Amino acid sequence: MSTPKRQMHLNLFMLSTGHHETSWRHPATTPELATDIRYYTKLAQMAEGAKLDSLFLADALVLTPAIKYKVTAGLEPFTMLSALAMGTERIGLIGTVSTTYSEPYNVARMFASLDHISGGRAGWNSVTSVGDVTAVNFGIDQHPKHEERYERAKEFLDVLKGLWDSWDDDAIVANKETGIYTDFDNKIHPIHHQGKHFTVRGPLNICRSPQGYPVLIQAGSSEAGKDLAAETAEVIFTAQDTLEHGISFYVDVKQRMQKYGRSREDLKILPGFSPIVGVTEAEALEKKEQLTQLASIELGLVRLSNLFETNLSQYPLDCPLPLDELPSIDKIKGQKARFQMFSEMVRKDNLTIRQLILHTASARGHYTVAGTPEYIADVMEEWLVKEAADGFNVMPPYFPGGFEDFISLVVPELQRRGVFRTEYTGRTLRDHLGLKRPLGKVVQPV
Repeated sequence: MSTPKRQMHLNLFMLSTGHHETSWRHPATTPELATDIRYYTKLAQMAEGAKLDSLFLADALVLTPAIKYKVTAGLEPFTMLSALAMGTERIGLIGTVSTTYSEPYNVARMFASLDHISGGRAGWNSVTSVGDVTAVNFGIDQHPKHEERYERAKEFLDVLKGLWDSWDDDAIVANKETGIYTDFDNKIHPIHHQGKHFTVRGPLNICRSPQGYPVLIQAGSSEAGKDLAAETAEVIFTAQDTLEHGISFYVDVKQRMQKYGRSREDLKILPGFSPIVGVTEAEALEKKEQLTQLASIELGLVRLSNLFETNLSQYPLDCPLPLDELPSIDKIKGQKARFQMFSEMVRKDNLTIRQLILHTASARGHYTVAGTPEYIADVMEEWLVKEAADGFNVMPPYFPGGFEDFISLVVPELQRRGVFRTEYTGRTLRDHLGLKRPLGKVVQPV
């Protein structure tokens, strides 16, 4: 009897007109629909029709000058996911909420509600947010330091789990004869949390949700991010620009899990993956070149200046990026892992600022591949077999056409090879990912 092949997990990273940063200029996109829920519902239904595990909405709490050149303003993700829950039946629904600029009680209540609304399909992508430009929208002058943000994030999650577990599964009695709706004395528990960042009594004011609590996703790839993910996350969204980097990251995080007593299967690693699909190789390369021609140098300067926390417009575009004049990584307040990745790109190939802009315009440093359906499936299967990934965070270069190419051409090829499902076998996001439902934890009153 042959050994069953490892199964790939696929999440759709849904982003306005697509992941090429100037995709809105592509003739096949409709930027005027960036706030139209019917547009996103159609994309969600397409993803569900292809049997993808989930879809994901990112979020930012600031409007940057990039809005001059690209679609960055749009619907608030949590509101949008609630609407998408009504237009879909099986696909998982993942949303981003910041641990730095939110309060645990509100977030716990929101995600428990989404899990109920969707019948157990909710997932939470936790981020610590970036930059002083975000901080000033919340009444503080400076974004908290990296270590402080992750310390707060860990405590934030502890509070959330306590609140999600503050109702036992059988707390609702609903006995009409006795007039008792809940076993309040024995089955609903205050959490009495007192920590450095939060003081929360609880319990939550909504009963335990279908999944116990939403699937826990993290997007950080810094040292602190990897450690937090190894301890607490069930899915990681990460940016890995080569197979070798993917393997190194995968091994690192899975090994870190051991010190927290967790099994490797308790955490799924999904690198970002931006496929440009053509029926022939020539067609794929033509599509790639068309996107490259749409890239904006002005937008790239804004993006890279934000990432490197340095005004790059003071340097010549066609000279190598002066790495020695950038802040050291320990001084970076924002995306440390992405800062390191881009710095290594420059160092390896001596890239000019213009070259770095064009090279990363397609998917902000995530792995991008152009080719036939067979070639793209080869690449994806290689990452799976060589344990660089448990699946992918799929980032189409433009919507809907780039996504249609992927689900109509690449997904059937993956299914033919037996590495991706042809039908859903469960109803919850935990079912799709092969993750256990948390049993819950009784919190004793004090």
